[in-house]
Amino acid sequence: MKTRTQIAFMLAAALPVALFASSSTDSKIEDAAKASYNYRMVLENQVTVKANDGVVTLTGTVRDKDERALAEDTVENLPGVVSVDNKIVVKSEIREHSDAWIALKIRGELLVKANVSATATKVDVKDGIVTLTGTVQNAAQKDLTEVYAKDIDNVKSVKNELVVEAPAAGGSTVGEVIDDASITSQVKYALLSHRSTRALSTKVTTEDAVVSITGVAGSDAEKSLVTKLAQDTRGVKSVVNNMTVKS
Repeated sequence: MKTRTQIAFMLAAALPVALFASSSTDSKIEDAAKASYNYRMVLENQVTVKANDGVVTLTGTVRDKDERALAEDTVENLPGVVSVDNKIVVKSEIREHSDAWIALKIRGELLVKANVSATATKVDVKDGIVTLTGTVQNAAQKDLTEVYAKDIDNVKSVKNELVVEAPAAGGSTVGEVIDDASITSQVKYALLSHRSTRALSTKVTTEDAVVSITGVAGSDAEKSLVTKLAQDTRGVKSVVNNMTVKS
């Protein structure tokens, strides 16, 4: 039988190893968050991430409540995260459904949707009328950019003045590899923001850009729509939809 002294010694010896492991995990969480597509491109590095024993504190300033939620959800999807303390401040004077709000929402859509480019597209809005200028790689991308713009609330019409040009080498982010945590949060946001799927209860996970979805759909059409919304998300390779349909 080990004596109390021996047990105490063993615990003391193991403590530095445990502390080191905890510190290493915290560093990995912070690095993964900072390197994520959502933090770099959507949030534009405006959010600070600090992890302590798996408890992540988020600080900084974002433009609206959707960006605040995206920051939290992205971190929650990272390995080793125990909980998230979201102290991000929404500091925006942009009125909901105003022209500036519409422009912000369209840019956000282009950043997280597949087969379009936010960096090569300029969005101007006046009295609810959207003008798209810039360059695209092909006619299909031009049409798809317009479709995403029209899907934003309070858009009256879209003037699509995008020009089809062959992309310069390294000049497009359309094919950029997206991390799993960013994909998961983007798919969840797409489902929550779409009027036909926002009420559905779903669970979304991503591994190596393959999205798996479980939950309950009210019909085969709803299940198919969930699959399409996930497939349309930037970075997704394929979708496995295991949702059950109510009989």
